[in-house]
Amino acid sequence: MAGPKTVDREPLVIAKQGYFYAGGAYRDGSAGAPFVGQMYVEYQIPQELKAPHPIVMVHGGQQNGTNWTGTPDGREGWAQYFLRRGHAVYVVDQVARGRSPWHPDVQGPLAPLDREFADRRFAAPSRFEHWPQARLHSQWPGEAAAGETHYDAFIATQTPSLADYAEQQRLNSAALIALFERIGPAVLMVHSQSGAFGWVVADRRPDLVAALVALEPNGPPLRDVANLGAPHWFADEGRYKISGLGDVQLTWEPPLGDDERLDYVQEAAPSRPDCVRCWSQQEPARQLPHLAKVKILMLTAEASYHAPYDHCTTIFLRQAGVKLDHIYLADRGIKGNGHMFMIEKNSDEIAGVVAEWLEKS
Repeated sequence: MAGPKTVDREPLVIAKQGYFYAGGAYRDGSAGAPFVGQMYVEYQIPQELKAPHPIVMVHGGQQNGTNWTGTPDGREGWAQYFLRRGHAVYVVDQVARGRSPWHPDVQGPLAPLDREFADRRFAAPSRFEHWPQARLHSQWPGEAAAGETHYDAFIATQTPSLADYAEQQRLNSAALIALFERIGPAVLMVHSQSGAFGWVVADRRPDLVAALVALEPNGPPLRDVANLGAPHWFADEGRYKISGLGDVQLTWEPPLGDDERLDYVQEAAPSRPDCVRCWSQQEPARQLPHLAKVKILMLTAEASYHAPYDHCTTIFLRQAGVKLDHIYLADRGIKGNGHMFMIEKNSDEIAGVVAEWLEKS
């Protein structure tokens, strides 16, 4: 088998690096009085610090911080890419995952890993074709099959998550806010599952979020969707998201009462071909004044399971008064990518789209 791919580059000179834990508290009422809720953070500061703000990189579901620090085929990851562009970089492991301690008696059980899920959603969507765009996937580094070097390297990184997604959102949002309060204004980069955390952090502390880069953030709004395959493709799932974007309430204007929900309505027909029918607020729509203060980029890949519904998140946010730039990679001529595009064959090209937006913003 071929060894890891390497690219000849100038040495990356780091002025300072280290780690710390953000957030958390003692639980004196629990056995052993443990310290729980803390988030592992590792950081690097390049010798040539050119960018005005660091980037905080938050991985998604079943993942850990290694999504950002390398690729399955041995290339540098987005952490190194942005270090080379002059950003300080902070990479986290979500609370109760990776190097962030898990306390089952306090935080609850973990959800078991499912390799078929990883194949269907991440490594080999074209094999399953559970959504119309899945057949376009072509950027996975190697053959997505057990025993293939790059595939095995990816599967080895998969990490169980807390089974309670609402609890994940509460714990990680709190820890990320503690992190931003420690390091000051920074770019928050979230992917997939952690997208739900990003909205909360930006809503609570818009003064500290210099920009929010939402890479296929958890969605669609209000109700999740199931991917069924042809001929019907999609079905709405019953779970209602209390903020529209997640399970932690955001700051609405006019405010929502304690037991009040957003009034919402579904499109009569999809507003994009081969896509879901979006849910949005009934007019007049409540506004998200805090999120409206933050510069936001959303990125969507051509073949991802997010391709059929990320536009719904854009519709929902814009209706609530939030301006954002939503870039479809295929519109930039970057095709064939799935949901894990930061580790796929053309990952640097996609990082370049983000870097260009940050520099312009």
